[in-house]
Amino acid sequence: MMGLMPSEEIRTMTPPTVRSSAAHDAGKAGGASTRAWTMRMLVLGIVLSALNLRPAITSLGALLEEVRDGLGMSGSVAGLLTSVPPLCFAVFGVMAPRLARRFGAGAVVCAGMVAIATGLLIRPYAGGTAGFLAGSALALMGIAVSNVLMPVIVKHWFPDRVGSMTGLYSMALALGTSLAAAVTVPLTDALGGSWQTGLALWAGIAVAAVLPWLPFVRGRVTPPGAGEQAADAATGGDASAGDPSARDRDEVAARTQGSTPAEHARVEVPRLRMARSRTAWALAVFFGLQATAAYITMGWMAQIFRDAGVPAGTAGLLLAVTMVMGVPLAFVIPRLATRLPHQGPIVLALGVCGLVGYAGLYLAPAAGAWAWAVLLGVANCAFPLALTMVGMRARTGPGVAQLSAFAQSTGYLISIPGPLLVGVLYQHSGGWGLPIALMSALMIPQMVVGFLAGRDRTVEDEAAR
Repeated sequence: MMGLMPSEEIRTMTPPTVRSSAAHDAGKAGGASTRAWTMRMLVLGIVLSALNLRPAITSLGALLEEVRDGLGMSGSVAGLLTSVPPLCFAVFGVMAPRLARRFGAGAVVCAGMVAIATGLLIRPYAGGTAGFLAGSALALMGIAVSNVLMPVIVKHWFPDRVGSMTGLYSMALALGTSLAAAVTVPLTDALGGSWQTGLALWAGIAVAAVLPWLPFVRGRVTPPGAGEQAADAATGGDASAGDPSARDRDEVAARTQGSTPAEHARVEVPRLRMARSRTAWALAVFFGLQATAAYITMGWMAQIFRDAGVPAGTAGLLLAVTMVMGVPLAFVIPRLATRLPHQGPIVLALGVCGLVGYAGLYLAPAAGAWAWAVLLGVANCAFPLALTMVGMRARTGPGVAQLSAFAQSTGYLISIPGPLLVGVLYQHSGGWGLPIALMSALMIPQMVVGFLAGRDRTVEDEAAR
């Protein structure tokens, strides 16, 4: 016993700051060993999730005639299907921030992927139109919450790489959109010609997207910098001095010190009155108008080319070209946007491409078909730009969550009438002059509100209680 006393005395006399520093260093070493694995899993989860956010829509479009025949679906119900996605996005997307506060954003996205897989698997075999719509709604619910939370996850885990990560996510989303439109019919034919099989096969990618999110359920992993910030706060470090975003993170770390991961995820955050923010409204309207243009393009552009005498196969290929333009540009545009103090010039450039493309569809739809397809594909890249601005127009993760929910839910509500109105104008006018005029007219306010949303300001300064 006596031989142990000197060592005990040494341990007792060790200054607390030294022990804290040693614990801090040990924590850093342990965190570094898992950081690379965590980030690889997160990037994989983001990419696979993005791939699943549109095939439920574009695969149905490719087989809509077969689905109508198989279910005995009326033309009016089939027409309403073009407005179901934005309706579901608006209704279910607003729930995402509350669910994220309760369970954590990673857990909600994981559940969203499960909902997509389940909905895609059951809807072809549910029997009848009602069952098909219910399965579609389940899949779209998963898409809606994931739509809203992707910018939140990017802001939370990659605060210094918002542009590049948003670009990667948007590029994967565009790839999934074009891939489903291009290969659903050939795959269906190769698998025996059953439209049920052709639709259900997309559930496989959604199942794969569940796996990377499992470690993030119940807060089992935290952002790489979180432990270091908490340790710095505990030892009196001031690495965040002069950095508002770092002070926000330190405040959260202080408030959650000693809490469990689940309790950490449920810490109350200030709620913002987004309806008071002009920037939030500008971003919501911009999001809605670009979504209107995107859904009109996905639903009607191939028909415009076919009515102009372009063969059906070529018209489908032109639509695929429009969709695939988002793959490279969705990676470039967000990176460029984060380097500019004002994103308005990008908004205007994309709008001009859209206006020229619509003019070409009106004046020479067949002669310049490939050029118009490319220009409209460039214009459709307003979507990744809108997502990037969501991450830039709020300072904190909670602010991004609330802004994302407001902008996307309001925006998708705005986009609901567009595809239906185009169909009504086409049916009653017997041509594409009035629908194209409507598309061109909507591009003007899209450019205006997008320019306003691109100004260098944050919603916290405008919408705080």
